[in-house]
Amino acid sequence: MELNIVLAEPQIPQNTGNIARTCAVTGARLHLIKPMGFSADDKKLKHAGLDYWHYLDISYYEGFEDFFEKTEGEYFYYSTKAVNTYCDVKYPDKCYIVFGREDKGLPEELLYRNKDRCVRIPMIGEMRSLNLSNSAAIGAYEVLRQWGFPELQNKGRLTEYVWKAENNT
Repeated sequence: MELNIVLAEPQIPQNTGNIARTCAVTGARLHLIKPMGFSADDKKLKHAGLDYWHYLDISYYEGFEDFFEKTEGEYFYYSTKAVNTYCDVKYPDKCYIVFGREDKGLPEELLYRNKDRCVRIPMIGEMRSLNLSNSAAIGAYEVLRQWGFPELQNKGRLTEYVWKAENNT
């Protein structure tokens, strides 16, 4: 199964670094659409992603046109302006979950043309939005939940103790 997380014109390097870390731990591919508000070698970006950069499959695009020319699949657009919730849709293999700029979101024309593929994360009405890295994590884990968390470790272990269930196996 292949999950693709797309950031359109990200502006804050720490958000992109946090999302890169989410991609690394889930096996998702990261797609960055320019222009970005920082450079790919920004120290804040690298710090937020910690030492996970070598695990990433990352692609860069010059703009939306370049992105759509070079990718194919089903796209789901996360926006506070959407009428569907993120858990109302069925995410197929090789889907793309697309997030817009922290300060503007995705272009309204793109949203308007894709109403059925626009989804939102519910929140209190007076609030503008969640943090971009939190939204991307919520979206990624909903897709992975629907897929049964393929290839992800579903059990943890204590370091100093053993759960009773582990003693019985």
